[in-house]
Amino acid sequence: MTTSRLAILDVETPYGRARVRLLPAERPSGALVLGHGAGGGISAPDLIAAAEAANEVGLTTALVEQPYRVAGRRNQPPPKQLDGVWLAVIEQLRERALRALPLVVGGRSAGARVACRTAIEAGAMAVLCLAFPLHPPGRAGDPAKSRLGELEAVPLPVLVVQGERDPFGMPPPAPGREVIRVPGTHSLRSTTQVKAAVADWLVSVLTHPRTSGTRASD
Repeated sequence: MTTSRLAILDVETPYGRARVRLLPAERPSGALVLGHGAGGGISAPDLIAAAEAANEVGLTTALVEQPYRVAGRRNQPPPKQLDGVWLAVIEQLRERALRALPLVVGGRSAGARVACRTAIEAGAMAVLCLAFPLHPPGRAGDPAKSRLGELEAVPLPVLVVQGERDPFGMPPPAPGREVIRVPGTHSLRSTTQVKAAVADWLVSVLTHPRTSGTRASD
């Protein structure tokens, strides 16, 4: 990732200090904000590939590190806390670095779930899901463990980039939801394919926006 314009921002939230790796585009046409998975961080190869793809097509990118990871912990807090941090960070970014920019939100694995759950409240126009965990490994046949409802609830354009051998399952495509299979498992180390898929989709979304969410404050 190009580092000449890279900035690291600390953002206070109701649940502690989050950290944002921000890479502004020279003439941004939009912004992409990404969250990390449950046990990993913002340096995951697929997150970096997606951020690079977005920056190369003219989007300012922000990689958000949740407070539990900033503090060095690996145990993920409950969804309410994750979502609260995410929305607090986005609100502050919208007031400063991302002001007036069309917003795409997303993340990998658990971060993709957060982005789906909060997309409308965040005022997003689309959602990018990397390695969406459709169900826990080995629980494909248990409807109670399915997270498909989180995807189905997003009334915005969605891209899912999924490893073809991901033990967390393969989300189905649907109207407004594109699913791209790439070689690999949940780690999505096929970064060339990830980058190409994300770049093409972002250009399409920004050029032909279908609809966008509305923030509660609007």
